[in-house]
Amino acid sequence: MSTLISPPGTRRPIRGMNPLYPSSDGQPIAESGLQYRWIVTLHGNIDDMYRDNPHVFVAADNLIYPVEGQPEICQAPDVYVAFGRPKEDRGSYIVFEEAGIFPQVIFEVRSPSNRERDMARKLLFYNQYGAEEYYDFDPNRNRLQGYIRTNGGLDDVEEMHNFVSPRLGVRFDTSGRELVIYRPNGERFQTFQEVMNARAAARDRAEAERQRAEAERQRAEAERQRAEFERNRATRAERDWSE
Repeated sequence: MSTLISPPGTRRPIRGMNPLYPSSDGQPIAESGLQYRWIVTLHGNIDDMYRDNPHVFVAADNLIYPVEGQPEICQAPDVYVAFGRPKEDRGSYIVFEEAGIFPQVIFEVRSPSNRERDMARKLLFYNQYGAEEYYDFDPNRNRLQGYIRTNGGLDDVEEMHNFVSPRLGVRFDTSGRELVIYRPNGERFQTFQEVMNARAAARDRAEAERQRAEAERQRAEAERQRAEFERNRATRAERDWSE
């Protein structure tokens, strides 16, 4: 199979930039800092889990269009994961331009203004068009509900505590005052601020180690010079005695 290479100086077109299927619904990505922090945390951690896999696409707040010729049928999940799709920037996710693959995993993080009828409509949309897993999280109430596709439809998960996502392999711990999500390797999902704090702490440790090594080098140099001085003094004393 031949590979198409763009001529020098040109840029590949961004996927999902079809004027018939707008890339924005005019709504903000989040209505509160708490909601935004969770969206960023989910997107960042899941994207990092698959950073070395070119065939897993993770995105936030893209409009998904499942039906060709009907742009009014769409939904913009807070975070979604599409297995079998390349890592490329997209204006929107147009299913019929993505080999017919509907994102398998969907996360919605509720805002204070979300109503139950809004969430019921979203559940119907993801159920109808093929999501395999759907997670509805209300960070204000610390309430998580999951749905898994069985027998052709999305069925709710009866117990979310310690539930493991079939696709992602992540585990949900709902036992505390705030939801905790663990990666398949057991590491906890970290917020952006926690990642930055860890990096700063690592830099501080590296700088402290550099300073310790420099102090050790200076101590060793001082010891070498003292020993050299003692050897020279002993040599002079021996020469003076022999004379």
